[in-house]
This record gives sequence, C-alpha cells and structure tokens, in this order.
Amino acid sequence: MNSILHILNGDAALDGFEQTGLDGDVMVWREVFSEGPLQENILSADFWNDRRDWIGRAFDAPADDYQHKVLDELGKLNCPYKEINLWFEFDLHCQVNLLGVLEILSLKTDMSAPAIYLICLADCVQFENKKGLGELTGRQFEELYDARERLNEWELGLAADAWRLYVNNDTAALEKWLNENTFWGGIPLLKPALKAHLKRLQVNADGLSYIEQKLLGIYNGGAKTKIDLYKTFWKNEAIFGMGDSEIDIYLDKLTEKGLISL
Repeated sequence: MNSILHILNGDAALDGFEQTGLDGDVMVWREVFSEGPLQENILSADFWNDRRDWIGRAFDAPADDYQHKVLDELGKLNCPYKEINLWFEFDLHCQVNLLGVLEILSLKTDMSAPAIYLICLADCVQFENKKGLGELTGRQFEELYDARERLNEWELGLAADAWRLYVNNDTAALEKWLNENTFWGGIPLLKPALKAHLKRLQVNADGLSYIEQKLLGIYNGGAKTKIDLYKTFWKNEAIFGMGDSEIDIYLDKLTEKGLISL
C-alpha cells in the first residue's frame, strides 16, 4: 500500500489526474451530500443505508452500483495513510462532500496523522478560465498540487461545526454561525457555499424553492429543452455545482406541479 492517498471529488477529474506523475493511491468520491437525507453520525450503518436507498430512488441507481462505486471506495479510508490530499471544488456540491470526508477522517484517525491537504482549482488564478478539475491537464494538476495547503486542527474543528449545522438543518443557527465567523483559514470557500445553501432554502409565496424559481424563470425565458436549461443554470448558478441528474430532481418537481413540460 502507498503512504499517500488522493481523494478526487467525482470521476471527471480522474483522467487528468492519471496524466500526472504524482505518487499515491486514488479514491474517487461519488456521493452527493448536497442532496438527500443526512445524519450527524456519518459512521453509522443507518447513515449509509439511508443514502443508498435515497440514491436508488432519486437517480434510479441499482443498490449494487452504490456498493461498488461508493461503499467499496470508502474502505480505503481505513488504511493507515500518512498523507491525504483532498481535491475538491468551490461549489456547494463539493464543499458539502468535503465536510463529509473531513468528518469521516476526524472520527477514524488521530488528527496528528495523517497530514491532510486541501487542493482547489479556485486557489490558482492562472487557471481562472477553467471551470473544473475535469478540464485540467496532468501538468496543471501538478501545479495545483504544489500550491496545496495543509489543514490544521482549528480548520478541521471549523469543518466539524459546519457539518453538524448543515446536517441538523438549523437554518437560523447556520446563518448566525456564518455571520459570526470572519476568519476561515485554509477553507475560505466554505462560507460562500453554505451561503448558497441558505439561499436555496428560500421558498416564495407560491411554494417554490430558490432553485425551482430559477429553473422556472429560465424555462419561461425560452429554454424548453433539458440541455438548454442545464447550460443556462450552470452559467448563472455555478455556486451550486449541480450536475444534470441533480437538476432533474427540481425539474421533475416543476413538472409534477404542472409548471413546465419537457
């Protein structure tokens, strides 16, 4: 076993990463903690059973796929790595997944070891024209790696607080916590992502969430196909980091309400 582990948020980054000369094992994180049910105790069987069942319903995914693509990968976190590199993006999707990974690591390990590093595309201005890790070359991955930052115990504690507030869905407490914290150390992208989470919880007089409102507005503006809806939403609301399958959850709700027809 290698002493280094790289955790990539999603398969899109895998091709570029495999072009690098970076040493270490690779784990692909394929969960979507920004959607669906969560529990505070991330190590419990109930947590992962609930996630498997929800993923199966929401995305019509076979249970065997979840075992292979998610749970089997999680087994790598039981290995005694000396260094773990987290490759996660700025958006809500990535940042909530990051919180989940850090929660698992904090419960499984003595945080004096392994050394945990966070790597994000948004940290490097020379790549500002790139929208995600999946667009990078192997050389650019290596440049990002050189700019990585090691997370300290204070930052890990901040992430643990954020995880609890997010999972418990205490909107008022989360908003108060975000406003009171003015220093974020090596995880500054967490605040705008969680601010976006608070925004998406807003419901208008018609009972539509913020995301439903935005998608309905795009539809009424002339985007009548899913691909056109996806593209416009991604352009205007990149902070949510939603893939097409996640957007479909909200489009289905609008369809059920008779507000759109695709």
